[in-house]
Amino acid sequence: MPVDVPAIYAQSWRAMVRLAVLLVDDVATAEDVVRDAFVALHRHQHRLRDPDAAVGYLRMSVLNLSRSVLRRRVVARRHLRAAEPERAEGADYHALLSGEHRQALGAVRQLPRRQREVLILRYWSGPSEKEIAQTLGISPGAVKSTASRGLAAVKRTLGGLA
Repeated sequence: MPVDVPAIYAQSWRAMVRLAVLLVDDVATAEDVVRDAFVALHRHQHRLRDPDAAVGYLRMSVLNLSRSVLRRRVVARRHLRAAEPERAEGADYHALLSGEHRQALGAVRQLPRRQREVLILRYWSGPSEKEIAQTLGISPGAVKSTASRGLAAVKRTLGGLA
């Protein structure tokens, strides 16, 4: 059975952009990442043995493309010795995010990459622990322990009890 890419696009575009924004911290770049992930899904859909795995493939693609974006940023900063341009948020950005939400996102962005990815996938993107484990190439137990360590670090950063 072929993969219905237009249906997956209609159903998953927003969630994938939200995931990518949390990973790359930039809406325009996140949309580019998701677009590229959908192009890859369309190009490689014949390779999927199980059409139901398409969303997982897409999520993994968004994660990997986001990692690539972040690596390119680091390389550009190192070699060009120029800071990334100021992030220009939309006029309604701060109105949409509560102060607590901004603080929580700031604390999550300070975490090591693996902890940040697990928490973003688990609490903002919604896949199961098994799906997160498959996406990141780790065991479900590692998802649980990484999430626990990440949450403890976020609580410490926010001044809560760990």
